[in-house]
Amino acid sequence: MTKLFLHVEGFVVLILSIYCYSETNVSWWLFLLLLFAPDVAMVGYLFGMKVGSYAYNVLHTYSLPLAMLLVSLIGEQTLLIAIGLIWIAHIGMDRMIGYGLKSAEDFKVTHLQKV
Repeated sequence: MTKLFLHVEGFVVLILSIYCYSETNVSWWLFLLLLFAPDVAMVGYLFGMKVGSYAYNVLHTYSLPLAMLLVSLIGEQTLLIAIGLIWIAHIGMDRMIGYGLKSAEDFKVTHLQKV
């Protein structure tokens, strides 16, 4: 049941992020262009499991995009708000599908499940 809640939570985050993005009036091309940008962190796996999982996890936690979103909202920086929402949407999408934070022991071991 817990796993189901995490998948649903990811879905809700994705949908809410998309809705909020639609309110920014920023191009949907930017959304499509940057939706998978956090996955560039997988390049870290070229330097080993430990570096790869750390790089992946840094770009796949909500902390950084939420901080970016907060600062951007305070500063009324529409483009940065949009980028933060795209980043959050990516994480929500990953969680909805079942991808979680990576373990240093193996790429396929995540905090949600073994992929």
